[in-house]
Amino acid sequence: MSGVILPRDVALWRAACPYLDVRSNDEHTLFSYRLGKGLLRFHPEARGEIVLPAIVLHDVGWKMFPEEMLAQAVGPNAKHPELQRAHEIEGARIARDVLERLAIPQVPIEPVIAIIDGHDTRKEAISLEDALMKDADKLWRFTPHGIATIGSWFAMGDVETVAMLESYVMPSLLTPAGRMMAEALLATGETSAWMTKLPAEQRIGPS
Repeated sequence: MSGVILPRDVALWRAACPYLDVRSNDEHTLFSYRLGKGLLRFHPEARGEIVLPAIVLHDVGWKMFPEEMLAQAVGPNAKHPELQRAHEIEGARIARDVLERLAIPQVPIEPVIAIIDGHDTRKEAISLEDALMKDADKLWRFTPHGIATIGSWFAMGDVETVAMLESYVMPSLLTPAGRMMAEALLATGETSAWMTKLPAEQRIGPS
């Protein structure tokens, strides 16, 4: 775990884990955390002690709702779109409890809570830290794990999922670094998706 999660945030991760066993949120959070570390390299002026703890705790609120409703909370035909806002409210509450209990000196509670409470439904960023957290959250969707997970939610193949990400998610990224990272991930995802469509002899080339 030390290769991904910073020592400062290990206790936060352990406290968050019981809330992350739905919607593949444990894996999603780890991918987003590592992508957030990458974004922070492009923005050394940003406060990582806000961005990364916010990533760890941003989706803990999904645990508060019946699992059978979660798959119907997102997407163009969502039956329970109200859960988008509800999970932010519950997430902010849980995150405050965790942060106050752990009282990690380097992690300021209020800025982290402010980001979590609106990380999906608030389209504009309230700070650079908020923008980086939002981008890290969305960048997971462009990873192989994200493409496979989202495809399973909407019964789409990889090619269709990648096309949807390019059309609908890419424009919502808030930072140049986020867009650059998404372009790189999109290139690999699109190529991999189309490779699966090719006949074997075209994939391996002439002997």
